[in-house]
Amino acid sequence: MSNAGVQPSARSLDVRIGGALLLHQVDLAVEAGTLVGLIGPNGAGKSTLLRTLAGLVAPSAGEVCVGGTSLRRLPAGERARRMALILQHPPETHGFTSIELVLTGRYPHLRRMEIEGPEDRAMAREAMHQTATAQFESRAVSSLSGGERQRLFIARGLAQQSPVLLLDEPTASLDVRHQLAMFELFRSLAEGGRTLVVAVHDLELAARYCHRLVLMDEGRIVTTGDPRDVLTSEHLSEVFQVSASVYRDPNNGALRVTFDPVDAPGGDTRGSGTGSGDPASARGGRHV
Repeated sequence: MSNAGVQPSARSLDVRIGGALLLHQVDLAVEAGTLVGLIGPNGAGKSTLLRTLAGLVAPSAGEVCVGGTSLRRLPAGERARRMALILQHPPETHGFTSIELVLTGRYPHLRRMEIEGPEDRAMAREAMHQTATAQFESRAVSSLSGGERQRLFIARGLAQQSPVLLLDEPTASLDVRHQLAMFELFRSLAEGGRTLVVAVHDLELAARYCHRLVLMDEGRIVTTGDPRDVLTSEHLSEVFQVSASVYRDPNNGALRVTFDPVDAPGGDTRGSGTGSGDPASARGGRHV
């Protein structure tokens, strides 16, 4: 399927699981060919939103569309051809070699009982090259480290060749070098026309690479827009309930974020952002 014009969107989305309202009145429209970061504290609803966009969670109200078509009208195979979901905690894969795992990303494109052909293997190997996992081709997945496995599951998502990639904390288990390499890859994919929605914990990484950010809290979207407009001391102090400072690095102009510790466990510091924009004001704070 062509990448052009394929956009995931949510309208008036509610998700209720086990009596708990996990998403409430979420409206989201993602432009094709952009890298969008979902940020917010634990429990904000980022993972639930990604799973709902992918069709793994059924909304209690509202609608999810991809490419202008409601997910309810798309069979599972067509959803997988339009969107690939890469989970934060990959499932167990006993008995698989690395290349076999990445080739499972080609399943949505195969007819029933059809086996992978040379073109599928070429796509899988290219995805492994992009994620620096080609050297693991013949190794058992169970023999790899957590970070190596995570990169392998990213490769599987890439091999799926879906226009939309949904990624839940895809770099959480990676070292700094591979975090940067993966976000360079994500940005490159977006500039090539694919659409990526990424839940990300590292705010500075999100600011550096994402075209737009979506700040979530308690199942709602607080604000969305350019990283410079979303990552403000006021927004972050409100959502994370700590004193936050945001400033530009004088050496390279990158956004820097620091958090000051709360005075007591469980203390509520909503609205206590310094807003000074001065890195000196953040001395002693925790750098994120």
